[in-house]
Amino acid sequence: MTRFYGTSALALAVCALMAPAAAHARPAGAQPAGTRAFAIPAGDLAAALSAYSSATGMQVIAAPALIQGQRTGGVSGRLTAPAALAVLLRGTGLHPVESNGVLVLRRAPPRPGLRTVSAATPAVAGGVAGGVSTLAADPVAVADDIVVNGYRRSLLAAQELKRRAVGTEDNIVASDIAAFPDLNLAEALQRVPGVAITRDTGEGRQIALRGLGPDFTRTQLNGMEVLGNTASGMDNRGNVSRSRGFDFSLFASELFNRVSVQKSYAANQDEGGIAGTVQLFTAKPFDYDGQKIVLSAKGQTNDQTSGITPRLVGLFSQRQGDFGALVSVAYSKIRNNEYGYRNWNWGKVTYGANNIGPEIDAATRALLRGGTIFAPQAQSPSTWYTDRERIGVTSALQYHPGDRFKLDVDLLYGHLADKRDDWAIAAGGYNALTGNVSGTQVIRSATIQGNSLVAASYTGIDQRTEHHRVENQTDFYQAVANAEWKIGDRLTLTALAGYQKSAFAQPTFDKIFLQARNTAFSFDMQPTIPVNTYGFDLTKPANWNVQRLVTQENTIDNAYRNGQLQAVYTVSPILKLELGGEYKRFTNSGYQYLTNIFYGTQATSDRAVPDALKYVINRDSLIPYIGGDVAGIYALLGNNRNLTAANLTAGSDFRIRETSWAGFTQLDLDTELGSMRLRGNAGVRYYHTALVSSGSLATATNGVTVLQPVTVKTSNDDWLPALNIALDLTPKLIARASASRNVNRPGLPQLAAAGTLTVAPFGGTVSVGNPNLQPFRSTSVEGGLEYYMDRNGFASVGVFWKDLASFITSETSQVPYSATGFPVSLLLPGQDGTTPYNYTRPVNGDGASIRGVEAAVQHDFTFLPAPFDHFGVVANGTWIDGDQKAIYNGVAQTIPLFNLSKWAANATLYFETERFGARVSTAYRSRYITGAGSNANVGDGIRPTNNVDFQIRYSPVENLRFVIEGINVTNRPIEQFADLSADRTLVYTRSGRIFTFGVTTSF
Repeated sequence: MTRFYGTSALALAVCALMAPAAAHARPAGAQPAGTRAFAIPAGDLAAALSAYSSATGMQVIAAPALIQGQRTGGVSGRLTAPAALAVLLRGTGLHPVESNGVLVLRRAPPRPGLRTVSAATPAVAGGVAGGVSTLAADPVAVADDIVVNGYRRSLLAAQELKRRAVGTEDNIVASDIAAFPDLNLAEALQRVPGVAITRDTGEGRQIALRGLGPDFTRTQLNGMEVLGNTASGMDNRGNVSRSRGFDFSLFASELFNRVSVQKSYAANQDEGGIAGTVQLFTAKPFDYDGQKIVLSAKGQTNDQTSGITPRLVGLFSQRQGDFGALVSVAYSKIRNNEYGYRNWNWGKVTYGANNIGPEIDAATRALLRGGTIFAPQAQSPSTWYTDRERIGVTSALQYHPGDRFKLDVDLLYGHLADKRDDWAIAAGGYNALTGNVSGTQVIRSATIQGNSLVAASYTGIDQRTEHHRVENQTDFYQAVANAEWKIGDRLTLTALAGYQKSAFAQPTFDKIFLQARNTAFSFDMQPTIPVNTYGFDLTKPANWNVQRLVTQENTIDNAYRNGQLQAVYTVSPILKLELGGEYKRFTNSGYQYLTNIFYGTQATSDRAVPDALKYVINRDSLIPYIGGDVAGIYALLGNNRNLTAANLTAGSDFRIRETSWAGFTQLDLDTELGSMRLRGNAGVRYYHTALVSSGSLATATNGVTVLQPVTVKTSNDDWLPALNIALDLTPKLIARASASRNVNRPGLPQLAAAGTLTVAPFGGTVSVGNPNLQPFRSTSVEGGLEYYMDRNGFASVGVFWKDLASFITSETSQVPYSATGFPVSLLLPGQDGTTPYNYTRPVNGDGASIRGVEAAVQHDFTFLPAPFDHFGVVANGTWIDGDQKAIYNGVAQTIPLFNLSKWAANATLYFETERFGARVSTAYRSRYITGAGSNANVGDGIRPTNNVDFQIRYSPVENLRFVIEGINVTNRPIEQFADLSADRTLVYTRSGRIFTFGVTTSF
């Protein structure tokens, strides 16, 4: 066990910083806590309410008919904000009701479940992590009485939640159930400052927050940490995702009514997630009054597929007295066809003397013989077709017998199933262009730029096609209960108990390789989309025979067990003390089974099959070519498709178990410094995590290398202090500052007590885990200013800095396969112990740092004449800089942090009226790397992206909404590259434009 003692000074600093605020705060006996001076004269109620909002920073909104002609007697003296509002409204017959962080004036008595603001009920919510409001999103309640519609209403609610938080926070709020601002949670999150997304299968999949990748962002669902993994169809994007990064494509966005992104850390938050925390909230019955039914039906299409697929949503909520129950269901089918050009990788190549034609000049011949030139591998036009089905079911039960006790139980089931039909043609046969050239291949022409072979022509190339059928699914289950009990006037107890499991299974992975031998071929990497030329008929079945069959099976299981207990004690009207403890157990397990069956060798013929079992690709593609009938050829050749443990891929069957205990104490302050309101929290958290990692490692015994079971046990603990302050410099201007220390547990493969072998014709990779890794440790400081323009928007700017100690980086080298320790029996035909392999392992490096600036603005154009006053804009931009040390063949090099885009920006222009709404959005992120690189490439990643989406809404009557939406309407390509300096094209694909249209009704 390793202890770290460097945090005590920061913990003392937290207490020292909090002390002056408490010392300067107004003593409870001197003036009533939370009071302020009011001097609002008698007169027009609308003018008085405007003055009240300016004085308190509280947003008060009402239908014009409710306040037209109303007068008030005014208010003067020192009062709390709720008491002053009660005086202003005396005799008007109006009642303030708090919903979504906004005070809504109603004529009728307040509805059950929406909190009436009175002199005894402060309007500011608190008592949760970082000062985040615990108010349930209730956009429907607001909709009945105020002249704020659709998207603009959701922005107003999100703005108020941001304003009330103590730490740095951004929110996305649905204007109604089935009306989340985007089709996918990841797509919606990219609108938040500092958030950028990665896309796959035409959808947003994972997020990077403030320059740190998915493994650094903790995801919570209804208050509990969760994890769900899916898979990509492309090797260059990681294929099966066994990581801590949450795949947001798992859930339909229609299931959620609020997402909160917490960027600063507080002691009462779970440790982990040094980038921040994404909190997901599903609908609850107490969000609505009485009975609520919502039905939504949409059709979806993609211009690179055929047909229309459904998106269906239903919600039923019933609330009666102290009880409420809700069930919602979302179902969708999606077809996507992503196609384009892919190189397997780039690597240094050496040509044999007999593999260089007489047409090549002496200088070029020397370069090709010298092993210093990088060449593309396999040069492959490829297609990834996906038929996706997504199902989500939520259920919520609430029991609120008065104000003293609350019990909420949430259940969620998610199901994501993919059926993939993938195709490719590549110069990847026995005599291939996938590494060193020593067979029948002869290069006839060559264009070299720098140290890259960007164009060439050949004879004697063996072409290979792939046809690949995959079926996989992820099933997600969660049950979580939250309870709150107020004991007396000062003490509140809260408790959480939850269980979550996600199970990824890929039982079907069948791939057929056909080969055409001794062909002429050329490639040109210089155009935006690389171009291949072939010297034979790709669509003639007789040219192709079976070379290889690959069968695979994968599983990944994740589970969380979580229990929390917290007490909040009101020390005085301005000060609260929080104490809490938590138990969390996380397990991850999985395996991969694999068979590679070859028919023929480099010297012998491939297996002939009837032409009836070969056909031209039937999906969109750059070029037509022949592929094999997967089911027919497997049946003809009798290959085993039911794999067992005897087919285990070396090192893939590792298991991780983390058991954590944590406790915290935190002080919450809400007072005034002069005329300025001051809110803050300061505390410290202690955690202890015990890790058990088990798997298999290559071990030499008596000169024989075998895979031996191994179990490694380690532990780590730390003290994590945190301080967050929000100071209202004026009723409209808020300054925020935060300082904290946090940890991030290493990635799951990094902790594996296993070595994983990936074989490939050009060599391959051995990735070895390191269970003795220490966590990432981060010290963070940030500050910002936010200016609120009443109901018309806000502007903000913030700066942040993180110092990441014990930063985990990769150590990569190219070594002969014999040096990896794995048996030679695992290699492909034609490979031996001298074949070069990439050998990578994670190590704790010297550390890294990250710094950045965020700016955001949201503004309604109410200053313009009609109808332009219905326009508005939301925009934000982020600049981030950060780097790390990566080790290549023993030499440390500085590269950017993975998933860090130096520049990111989002903008939405919207138009909203009661019946009509429209918006168009753009999201940009600059180039970023996803890995350290391999084959002597320094870094690999994705070039800049810019996606444009739109939505049009029409509501002819209340509770009826017609919607048309477009995603990626410019059909922006995904371009991947190898090597930061050379920027070699790795992948160029397009996934098509997505359009939806449909109707939503509620009653």
